Amino acid sequence: MSKTTSIVMVGVGGQGILLATQIAARAALIMGFDVKTNEVHGMAQRGGSVVAQIRFGEKVFSPLVPEGTADVLVSLERIEALRFAGFLSPDGIAVVSSQAIIPVTVSSGQAKYPSDAEDRLRKTFRRLAYIDAVGVAERLCDTRVANVILLGAMSASLDLPAECWQEAIAQCVKPKFKEMNISAFEEGKRLAVSV
Repeated sequence: MSKTTSIVMVGVGGQGILLATQIAARAALIMGFDVKTNEVHGMAQRGGSVVAQIRFGEKVFSPLVPEGTADVLVSLERIEALRFAGFLSPDGIAVVSSQAIIPVTVSSGQAKYPSDAEDRLRKTFRRLAYIDAVGVAERLCDTRVANVILLGAMSASLDLPAECWQEAIAQCVKPKFKEMNISAFEEGKRLAVSV
């Protein structure tokens, strides 16, 4: 693969963006690629936006993903996907959780959360995997694996073998959570294929 693959992951503090980034970067490293990552935490601990960028290929010189060039945009919160839509390339895919997290500006009455978020997403992204990641995670075992479900969905669009993802998960999570996360990953991949 001579092309550099670019991924942008977004969400709200506490959703597991940093773990998801770590797993994705590790999977690419295991495959033997040069990998660069960049994370912007912002007001993450207060429910603010978190943005992570991952680039991998034969040789990568910068972790920064230029606007309009990301192969995949992964969003753990649906409005965050709209906020960062400009990063996705025209032929890229958006993998978006249907979860809505109401920001402080909305709960304090300073702003309104869009009631037509799904419609906006479908109009914005030509290729969209819109997944109830939290609902699937609840059915599987634990809502904390929603991020890994989205990783599984994202993996269906990347050329990294399943073994690399499984090894990356094993290296990045505690041993007692390994099987739970691998199951969540596989379910996400299955869901993406059916979209």
